[in-house]
Amino acid sequence: MSRLASRHLLGLENVSREDLTLILDTTDSFREVLDRPIKKLPTLRGVTVLNLFYEPSTRTRISFELAEKRLSADTVNFTTSTSSVKKGESLRDTVQNIEAMKIDMIVVRHSSAGAPYYLTQCTKSNVINAGDGSHEHPTQALLDMYTIRKKYGKLDGLRVVLIGDIKHSRVIRSNIWGLKTMGASVALCGPSTLIPSDVEKFGCDVYTNLDEALEGADVVNIMRLQLERQQAGLFPSQREYTNLFGMTRERLQRLNDNYTIMHPGPMNRGVEISSEVADGDHSVILPQVTNGQAVRMAVLYLLSGPEAEGPEA
Repeated sequence: MSRLASRHLLGLENVSREDLTLILDTTDSFREVLDRPIKKLPTLRGVTVLNLFYEPSTRTRISFELAEKRLSADTVNFTTSTSSVKKGESLRDTVQNIEAMKIDMIVVRHSSAGAPYYLTQCTKSNVINAGDGSHEHPTQALLDMYTIRKKYGKLDGLRVVLIGDIKHSRVIRSNIWGLKTMGASVALCGPSTLIPSDVEKFGCDVYTNLDEALEGADVVNIMRLQLERQQAGLFPSQREYTNLFGMTRERLQRLNDNYTIMHPGPMNRGVEISSEVADGDHSVILPQVTNGQAVRMAVLYLLSGPEAEGPEA
């Protein structure tokens, strides 16, 4: 089978166009599997995957677990609330002790940026980043990219607007790197207090006026407003955020005719997105969730051993 350049997926910043294309092409095959009556393959039989989640998660964790089970992998789920972490055990010791029980792959979510990379330095397992601090969330960006490509047949040349907390969003960072590598034009929009001072490093158009940002856009990807940021004084109120940056039916008029609305979830309905927009005909929010399983199946397959059987099995 074809292989990725790295045996880990830590982020999309340095992933080549060839590898991104390989992941998206492989996802096509696994997406077909999800429409079959029997959605199980022998692909990762005998492979043990550790889901190491130090942060709460619903969609990402369930999506990875289902992807692993549908590939016939053996899964081990780690929960900090019932682990020795509560007794002061370090990340390194926790993982090395679990790895001594003979695991093969680690899917990790952690509040500290760089935790997945750290694991590659102290374990022999393949490591997949399921979100690390404000750094990256590569599989979320890959499922976003796949969903866009599935609709338009391409990513090259499309104008994609990412709205929300540019400063802290790991989803936005991964989307920027992946979309730009695949030839899309990326624009960022959010309150000035939620735009990083070094935003120019992303090489994107940056707006603090949503109406201007939306002009001629093909895809709008709306990020969850992290309400805890309001306590830090980064924006005055939810109502003001909605007035200035909320995606409403009226603002849809500024988009290209065949536009697409996306949101990684969970949504704050009536805050960053109205129910009319979220549930409209151009919304692909639920297909994003389905496609996420196929993307994660593809990543697990491509990072597994060369003996793994493909989706045609």
